[in-house]
Amino acid sequence: MSTPGSMSVATRAPLSPSGLRERNRAFYDRLWDTARLVRPERLNTWPLIRSLLAMHPRRLEVAPGLRPRLPLDGTVFVDLSRPALHQLARRGARALQSEIARLPFAEGTFDLVCALDVLEHIENDRAGLGELCRVGAPGAVLLLSVPLHPAHWTAFDDWVGHWRRYEPAELLRLLQSHGLRVRQSAAYGMQPRSSRLLDYGRWWLTHHPQHAMWWYNRVLMPLGALFQRPLAFSPGWVDNTLDVDEVILVCTREQA
Repeated sequence: MSTPGSMSVATRAPLSPSGLRERNRAFYDRLWDTARLVRPERLNTWPLIRSLLAMHPRRLEVAPGLRPRLPLDGTVFVDLSRPALHQLARRGARALQSEIARLPFAEGTFDLVCALDVLEHIENDRAGLGELCRVGAPGAVLLLSVPLHPAHWTAFDDWVGHWRRYEPAELLRLLQSHGLRVRQSAAYGMQPRSSRLLDYGRWWLTHHPQHAMWWYNRVLMPLGALFQRPLAFSPGWVDNTLDVDEVILVCTREQA
């Protein structure tokens, strides 16, 4: 289905914007309340991030949860989840409660803006992307990741609070309408390939959340970080997106 002002959408049930926001907040508050913060140096985005730091000192990351991709020192973080903000602040990060559609910063504040796995969670993605561009200075780098192909919708999308998946051509038009040029892109994401594994994880999180989070924090997440594949970036847009479930994009803001 489609909604005005958004890309191709597939949802389990219609929700108001406030209902969608509160559903996502409740899910991620429960997740981050017992999760451990994973430092950005342990994630496969770090080589890219490290290459951008010297030239982009003013940095913002939106909705990092406890998986920040930008360095804790020198980055401003905004999130809806209080448990995530609490842990970020405990580690010395500047962390504010806000949402992507109303960022509390002046126009042109940041040189590097990161919003991974965010736009697919909000109804008005145009407004959200507009805010990311507004707070970015001319020439700023914007890092985005989104899931592709509405036809690939699974129970995982419902579970983690997605509102949409994007058709690649429509996503490119959305970026271009905001003056964004894709400099690099790569396949990205950690959605389980096995539906049985997903169902098993959901059952444990629902019925035995403490045990499930113990395994997640001490076994699954460390193993996932250890065996994650390096990101293979291509210049511009990924050549063939047919088998790409999620894409990470390095964009440049070229106009106001």
